[in-house]
Amino acid sequence: MASRNARTSKITLWGAGVAAAALIGLSAYAFLADDDSSSTASKGGGASASPTAPGSPAPTYAPPGEWTTPERWANLPKGGRTDHGKNTGFPHTTEGAVAMMATLNATSVQGSHSMVDEQTDLFDVYMAKSDRTEANKEKVKANAATTDAGLRRSMGIPTEGAMPPGAYVRTYVIGYKTIKTSADEVSVYLLSRVTSKASETGKESSSYTRNLLAAQWEDGDWKLSTTATLRGAEQAQGKEQPAIVAPGDAEFNGAGWTAIRAAS
Repeated sequence: MASRNARTSKITLWGAGVAAAALIGLSAYAFLADDDSSSTASKGGGASASPTAPGSPAPTYAPPGEWTTPERWANLPKGGRTDHGKNTGFPHTTEGAVAMMATLNATSVQGSHSMVDEQTDLFDVYMAKSDRTEANKEKVKANAATTDAGLRRSMGIPTEGAMPPGAYVRTYVIGYKTIKTSADEVSVYLLSRVTSKASETGKESSSYTRNLLAAQWEDGDWKLSTTATLRGAEQAQGKEQPAIVAPGDAEFNGAGWTAIRAAS
């Protein structure tokens, strides 16, 4: 238990510097090369070839065999519109902000749809206007390309071109914990599960990640904001971060996570 809680000493931002703090990675993928993640094979509890960057192995985390029911559940609202195929138009509520950030992290890379394609779409749809500059967009693309190559190397597949048939990397949010909320700004920790598979016959592996991000209300919708994220990080500074544990783990409740119900 102590080894999990020892992983709460660092606030994860999306980069260094105020201007780019929230722009180095838009989804949980960016954290797979960071030490703020835990990995496990989905079938078996040992270390796996999960998508972590070479040279940066993450400690393993195996969900427990005995299920402990989460104390807090959320049915997040859906957006009322789409943009670039992404869900937008979320309610002006705390749950609406969390739903936007969870949707942002519900991403998929497979076939010819690359990490660069995915992160560029996320940037265009979800970034606040003050952050949505061409310079920042190029930073996102460059980081996505680096992350994509690292993931592919760790999976043992070619670093360029379309992924092999049956290969994929997918992520979705399974829990959240609010840091600070107001009418027009919400900061949270998100708990995500990232799954990967190198081929049709390969074994699926998974990683659990935790990241801190924040949204602001802008032009009738929630948008990802560097400034809001930095304020959220300041609020969280010096406080213990929630442990990276899956729903069903007894520590999930103690860490203060709220589990997210899958849409029916």
